[in-house]
Amino acid sequence: MDRINRVLGLRQPDLRIVLESVANAHNASAVLRTCDAAGLLQVDLIGSAEDPLAVNAAISTRADKWLNIRYHPTLGEAVSRLRAGGFLIAATHLGPDSVPYTHVDFTKPTAVVFGGEKDGISAEGLALADVKIKIPMFGMAQSLNLSVSAGIILYEAVRQRLLAGYFERPRLSPEELEEYLDRWSEI
Repeated sequence: MDRINRVLGLRQPDLRIVLESVANAHNASAVLRTCDAAGLLQVDLIGSAEDPLAVNAAISTRADKWLNIRYHPTLGEAVSRLRAGGFLIAATHLGPDSVPYTHVDFTKPTAVVFGGEKDGISAEGLALADVKIKIPMFGMAQSLNLSVSAGIILYEAVRQRLLAGYFERPRLSPEELEEYLDRWSEI
C-alpha cells in the first residue's frame, strides 16, 4: 500500500502518449511499460475498445494495469478531447518543419502522438498537430524504433518536470487519489 500511495503521488495526469495505427503489440507493450515508468496516468489508443491491441505481458511487465488506456475511434476524436482538456498536441514527424523534441515545454499539458511503425503519423495527425517534433538523426538510419522514440521523448518530459518540481507533490486531486487508491488496491 505504501508503494501504491507513493506511485500515485507521482503520476502526471497532464502528460499523455497517443498511439495511432500501431500494429505491433511488442512495440505498443514496450511503450506502455515506459509510460508507467515515466509516471504517466493515461495512454490514448486509436482504435476500437472491442478489438484492442493485444498487450504482451512479458514485454509490458503488466504496466498496462497501472495505466488508464482510453480508446478513441479516430485520431480527430482523441485530439478534440485532449484540446478540450488544454493539451498541446505534439506530433512526432521527421519532416523539415519539425523541431527537435527538446524545444517543447513539457511542463505544460502535452500529448505526444506517435504513428505506426511503417508509415508514421497520418496526414490527419500532422494537420491536427500544434507542433511537429523529431529526434535528430546523425547516422544512416532515418528513424528509431517506436518504443525507443517514446522513451527518449518521455524522459525529456520527465527531466523538465523534475526540474519544475512536478514530482515533489501529488498532481492528482485528493478525490482522484482516493479513487485510484481504491482501484489499484484491488489489482
